[in-house]
Amino acid sequence: MTEEVKTEQVEQQFLIQRIYTKDLSLENPMGPEAFTITDQPTINQDLASEINKINDELYETTLKLTITASLDEKTIFLVEIQQAGLFAIKGIEGDNLSRVLNTVCPQILFPYARETIDSALTKATFPPLMLPPINFDALYAQALEEQKNKAH
Repeated sequence: MTEEVKTEQVEQQFLIQRIYTKDLSLENPMGPEAFTITDQPTINQDLASEINKINDELYETTLKLTITASLDEKTIFLVEIQQAGLFAIKGIEGDNLSRVLNTVCPQILFPYARETIDSALTKATFPPLMLPPINFDALYAQALEEQKNKAH
């Protein structure tokens, strides 16, 4: 007599429910003096992400970017954005879920954040700022390595 083994394979699903700007701030602390600068400013970019579990299959990932343009210790402009997305994820668990939330979701959100930053700057009459692409897989791998090193 042979015994049938039934394995139920859960279908994996990944759906974008919504992409939205959660917060946006543009500061021009120098006022009109900022528009007289002819030297190339230094551009600094800070990046972080936050993940919130809404329910068993719905997650919010928020990509947080801060862009600062400065020259000689003076801030020319400061842009902060929180670009968020709601993602329905089913059948992906554990490390794979963590990887999707920390790499795939921010990768989807980044072009929206980049366009919003560029649009806000041009509306403030600053030159467009085309942020270079970000390798979220490499950043995630680096963060995992740092966690592993701290644990030892």
